[in-house]
Amino acid sequence: MSGGLLAQVTGVGLSAPLTSANSTYPPTAPNLDPLRATKPPVAAPLAAPLAAPLAAPVAAPDFAGRLEVTGPQPRFSSQSQWTAQVRLEHVTITGAVSGLSADAYVYLPPQYFQPSYLHTDFPGVEVFTGYPGTIDSFVYRMNYPDVLLRAITSHRANPMVLVMLRPSVTFPRDTECTDVPDGPQAATFFGADVVAAVEAHYRVQATSWGAIGDSAGGYCATKLTMLNPGRFAAAVSMSGYYFALGDHSTGDLWGGSPVIRDLNDLHWRLTHQPAPPVSILVCTSPSETGPYGYQEAMRFVRQITARMSVAVLTVPNGGHDMSTWNSELPAALPWLSAKLVPPGLARGGPR
Repeated sequence: MSGGLLAQVTGVGLSAPLTSANSTYPPTAPNLDPLRATKPPVAAPLAAPLAAPLAAPVAAPDFAGRLEVTGPQPRFSSQSQWTAQVRLEHVTITGAVSGLSADAYVYLPPQYFQPSYLHTDFPGVEVFTGYPGTIDSFVYRMNYPDVLLRAITSHRANPMVLVMLRPSVTFPRDTECTDVPDGPQAATFFGADVVAAVEAHYRVQATSWGAIGDSAGGYCATKLTMLNPGRFAAAVSMSGYYFALGDHSTGDLWGGSPVIRDLNDLHWRLTHQPAPPVSILVCTSPSETGPYGYQEAMRFVRQITARMSVAVLTVPNGGHDMSTWNSELPAALPWLSAKLVPPGLARGGPR
């Protein structure tokens, strides 16, 4: 799907050129371990609260939790592939604050292993499936590694590190990426713990993260970005919704509190709190109905004010399915890349 499907809605320059993937990085010493960070594990502070404490981004943890690499993903296991293709590591992340744990794939672009980038930090992106989802779907059904690699090699996207997760961190319960009163702190896990653990283990920037997801994952990506504008700069929602759904799989997410319910409703936040300075790409189709559908998406778009920017990608005959999301991804990833700080620039340039 071409970038021509993107329609400018509010304050988004969609035709701006991307930074060339190889244009800003002088050669550096090659005799370093390319897999590991060359910086101490420092977690940058998150943004100041937007309103009530329950609406605030979670404070950065005092330590980075734990990230354990359990092995390479089989399709990307050969070291000879890394500098020209990608490395995909299977990891387990345990949060320092939430105490939650989840498996993930970490996508490392070819540049991560190239000598001229070995002192360079890369933008990080959290990628979410829908519910219930499996992380293998990123590789075998949506082909994130191949789609991003093509965008990087064609200079339509900068190299990025992807952290690919499913949002159901307490499966079978669906927490909708919410800090549940007296329950799992899923928003803390994804908004603070995952980022801190990845930054400590890999050469990833402390700020200007992105998020992307489909269905429930689109809601999670948008909510995390709106709640944490000091850490997340942009999000892509593919057939996402903009308020937390409740059913037998979620249980009571709000502890009976209408305040907590409202703070997790993105429509409510846009009409009752200052809009955060972030960018959102809404991917939708006029033929899609219900809480994930076109009317719901356009309602969200119309509520966005000047501090926040939004763009819309419309698929004429799409649905709530992977075929539609696969058609959106080749345009969505370059859009997201253009909204993030390019590699090496977040902490004063290459080191």
